[in-house]
Amino acid sequence: MDVLIHLFVGLHIIGIASLLGGFLTQMKAMGEGTARFGPAMLHGALTMLVTGVILVGLNQADDQPVDNIKIGVKLALLIVILGLVYVKRDEEKVDKRSFGLVGLLTTANVFIAVLWT
Repeated sequence: MDVLIHLFVGLHIIGIASLLGGFLTQMKAMGEGTARFGPAMLHGALTMLVTGVILVGLNQADDQPVDNIKIGVKLALLIVILGLVYVKRDEEKVDKRSFGLVGLLTTANVFIAVLWT
């Protein structure tokens, strides 16, 4: 079971990297007002959602403690991220505030995962 959990943690990190990497590569464009949500950002958010749900299930099946409040907060942030990226994915230009909010919420999600114990 540990190997399976570690596999999905790795896939979860790849999703985070895709979402955050898509944001970071367009920070200059965000400053110019020409940033847009690329497919990698949408796929990264979806990967985070699917692997996160699987990880919760695997940890519960393995009788490991799961902090449901932490998972709920992370899920709420991810749903907002996913909603913004999905709705505005076809727009040529995304508002600076919306684009910055996705980066901020993604970064907050990472720090919640790492620091909330």
